[in-house]
Amino acid sequence: MPENRPTKKPWNKHWIALLVFGLVAIAGIYVHTRLWTPPQHPEREDIYYSYVEGSRLVEGANPYKRILQSDMRTNDKYSTYFPLFYLLSALTQRAGLDTYLSWLAFWRVVFLVCNLGISFLIFQICAAEGQFLLGIFGALFWLFNRWTIDLTSIDHLDFLPLFLLLLSLKLIPRRFWLACILFSFSLAIKQIAILALPLYLVWAWQMGSERRWKSLIQAGALIISIPLVVSIPFLVWNARAFVQSILFSATRNPEDHFDTPSIDVLLGMAGLPARIPMFVLAGLTYALAFFQRIPKYATLLLIMAIIFGFNSVLYRQYLVWLMPFIPLAVLEATRARDLTARNLTGFENL
Repeated sequence: MPENRPTKKPWNKHWIALLVFGLVAIAGIYVHTRLWTPPQHPEREDIYYSYVEGSRLVEGANPYKRILQSDMRTNDKYSTYFPLFYLLSALTQRAGLDTYLSWLAFWRVVFLVCNLGISFLIFQICAAEGQFLLGIFGALFWLFNRWTIDLTSIDHLDFLPLFLLLLSLKLIPRRFWLACILFSFSLAIKQIAILALPLYLVWAWQMGSERRWKSLIQAGALIISIPLVVSIPFLVWNARAFVQSILFSATRNPEDHFDTPSIDVLLGMAGLPARIPMFVLAGLTYALAFFQRIPKYATLLLIMAIIFGFNSVLYRQYLVWLMPFIPLAVLEATRARDLTARNLTGFENL
């Protein structure tokens, strides 16, 4: 009699997709680490000044004080971020990474981990919806587009706050309060996603059911908590210097890397009034989110596109903030299409 051997179960799509993602990640590590060349002119890149501000803190100097000699229009590499990364910079220098090259080597690894983390989040979000091929596409699209590669080549810190933002968005349906805290950490490192804050308040209101005001206040408090906590010592140290440094991004002269002036520049607007077109479009996006006309990742795609399309300051490292939300917005569109198709099928079967 023939033996009854147990049949081997074929690998399911999830494990095959995970294996392919692993190969994509290995290729990403290879490509991005090859860009870790010794800096020839570190004073040209922003990351160097994050090291310098950390050095100032180690020496007991206020990194925000230099702004007091400015005209609030002309940039001179002022400290314009909330202080969390400056504090981390000082902490790592205190730990022994006191030369720029050793300090940069450590943070390059941190940024690479966050870079790979973003690619995995894109893949996992798509895979959870059964869209494995789109997940692989998203990981490839993220790791090898010109803006991600360029960000690695100039060693900017944007991978870290962007990873925290994307992880925050992923957690919104199940762990909203943790999502708010992660978003708070993202803003405390670099506040480029500040225009997304009202969206979190909109989502808190929508998820609050009968206690909407309480949910909204709690979400707002959690989001501002980390920037506020790390800022308190600098407000006590020199409140005017700190406030002017944070506001500088809103009052500075127009500047971009592409020679493509925004509409406010063409109209001769300056300072806060120059941000009116951007704020108007952002307000319309908040309305679309409030009335649930567009889903979560598409909303972030619009917010980032508004910042890059209408802000008078546009540097090439900003464009990377747009990239993760393109495949994720496609995922949402696919989900909506499938839902519509099922509804139509159900209607036809009546």
